[in-house]
Amino acid sequence: MPNAEDDDPALVMTNGHCLETGFPGPGEVLVDRASTRSFGLLNSAGTRVATLRANRIVYGTMTDTDMALYRLTTTYGQIKSSYGINALVFDTARPAVGTDITVVSGYWKRTYACDVDGYAYRLKEGAWTWKDSVRYTSACQTIGGTSGSPVLDNVTGKVVAVNNTGNEDGGRCTDNNPCEVDANGTVTVREGINYGQQTWHVPACFGADSKLDLTRSGCILPRP
Repeated sequence: MPNAEDDDPALVMTNGHCLETGFPGPGEVLVDRASTRSFGLLNSAGTRVATLRANRIVYGTMTDTDMALYRLTTTYGQIKSSYGINALVFDTARPAVGTDITVVSGYWKRTYACDVDGYAYRLKEGAWTWKDSVRYTSACQTIGGTSGSPVLDNVTGKVVAVNNTGNEDGGRCTDNNPCEVDANGTVTVREGINYGQQTWHVPACFGADSKLDLTRSGCILPRP
């Protein structure tokens, strides 16, 4: 978070559909659940330098957005002092159309560079609906395994979205084939185009010590 302190327990972002508990159902929101999930910490060369472990699922949903946050047993300061690695920071501004972005995949140890092409008023995939999703230009040919990757603004280096899906083979609003629905209900299918979910609003839901508080002013994340 932008106001995180070194002694705050570190957070890890991924997709709601990447939770070890399985896909949350439409309308389902998970808050403060136990977890023992482990994560590989990579340095700038892509080398795994440590294994970090979570103790809680802080938040997870596939409603309105497709995002989950884990809390680790280590602090930001401990990670920095032990490995010299700083956490990525959430931006609090909505990325403009045309913004140069990079999707950074820890799983594949590669990056995908493109621009923000625009926004989908609603993105529907199977049983799930996401709001104001980021559409990438065609250069970001993200693949399976890139789910949960942070999307970075190339100028600021801050996180502006979380990568989550793409229309694989031209299907209409089905699993692995999301469709765009505008405010008038018009459906558009963009085969081969990929998407992420915005994260500018996430910091508003976290207070001191990087603790989740869904009742905070400005917090628009869905509640349980």
